[in-house]
Amino acid sequence: MKCETDYRLEDFILGLRWEMLPEEIRERLRGCFVDLLGALVTGSRSEMFEAGLKLAKTMFLPGKVMVIGSSETFSVDGAAAVMGHASNAYDIDDGHNMIRSHPGTSFIGGILAEALARDLRLTELLTALAAAYETAIRSGIAILDYYQFGHLSGTIGSVGIAAGVGKLRGYTREQMNNALSVAEFNAPLDPAIISVEYPSMNKDGVPFGVMIGMLALRASESGFTGNKNLLEAEDYRYLTDDLGEKWRVMELYFKPFPCCRWIHGPLKAVLTLRQEYGLGPEDILTCSIHTFHRATRLSKIIPACADDAQYNIAYPVAAALTHGAFGFAQLRKEAFEDTRIHEMMTRLSFHTDEECEAAFPGKRLCYAVITTKDGRTLRSDLCEPEGEAKDHIGREWLSAKFRRITADLLPEEAQEEILRTVFEEDPPVRELVRYINESLL
Repeated sequence: MKCETDYRLEDFILGLRWEMLPEEIRERLRGCFVDLLGALVTGSRSEMFEAGLKLAKTMFLPGKVMVIGSSETFSVDGAAAVMGHASNAYDIDDGHNMIRSHPGTSFIGGILAEALARDLRLTELLTALAAAYETAIRSGIAILDYYQFGHLSGTIGSVGIAAGVGKLRGYTREQMNNALSVAEFNAPLDPAIISVEYPSMNKDGVPFGVMIGMLALRASESGFTGNKNLLEAEDYRYLTDDLGEKWRVMELYFKPFPCCRWIHGPLKAVLTLRQEYGLGPEDILTCSIHTFHRATRLSKIIPACADDAQYNIAYPVAAALTHGAFGFAQLRKEAFEDTRIHEMMTRLSFHTDEECEAAFPGKRLCYAVITTKDGRTLRSDLCEPEGEAKDHIGREWLSAKFRRITADLLPEEAQEEILRTVFEEDPPVRELVRYINESLL
């Protein structure tokens, strides 16, 4: 592939200023940050977060950088690692259909840590997020095409970290170019389908993407050199032709359920049928889910932990049919011992549908068919998950989600203060994080 360094990407990243962003993009970035704060707050009560705390204290130098959910402080690299573990712990973060990855969670840990270390204001952090989203999503499109398989979110996270944190550190265009190269080359690049079939804390590779991104910056600052990145290739030049004109951050989807996006369609389908026909678990004889092939390959085991449950198609659907909901209550250990859910799992089947397969990955379609014990066959409409880009998700939807997922962790007064502050003000990031930590129940 022919490569030239014209620094168009680097100049875009380094030249971004809050005041130059369109109002629609400013509002979207504030909304993204609210959504990521919800992921960090809930994630701070996970086993993954606890592992991140232990790792940071073992691997990184001490420091004075706060993290959401703990009274302890760390070096900037340690804080990035801790929050990198929290951000994707419950799979409740934003995503992008065409790269099959989760951009925001993959770099928020590093960018937030850097903003805290530098005592920056919220709009400075949000501007770095804009640089990271636009870079990481474009990089993800190029990487997916080049390697021809779906990669981990941690892959684009490394690149997003280089863009966002490098911007906050005031890199030159040459330093930014080198950091992007080193981060992309060394990013975790395992096929994402592995985590689908064998769920674990490995999940989407987010913590390691964050740590590799931060390490790539340190290596670059220490004299380590790379050579080009895919977005410099002529084949992918079109991805940087529209920088500052087409905003990829507007292509994100947002998740109502704490589980893999591929399960959101089935959950919507069965919950709609359950409500429409007034069904209880005792009414259901069988339930079949018809969707795209990759979704049918999700795990179907009885989960032993939250990670087992999130990348599992049978457990969430069975829990929704049994309890009429799927949320954090269904990710607690006691829920995994619910024999009613186990029994419902035996009534489920999963099938590849040609129309759904043809629409993937641009659309994640599915429909559900329930047969009842009194002989009825009930079929849902062909549906997509809630929260797609075409749904024009905004402040109201994201605020309602934040209130819902943090209800057991933050008092209502604190929830409203956080939402008002992020959407309307420009405080020092340290003050906002300090307030969140003081408010956590």
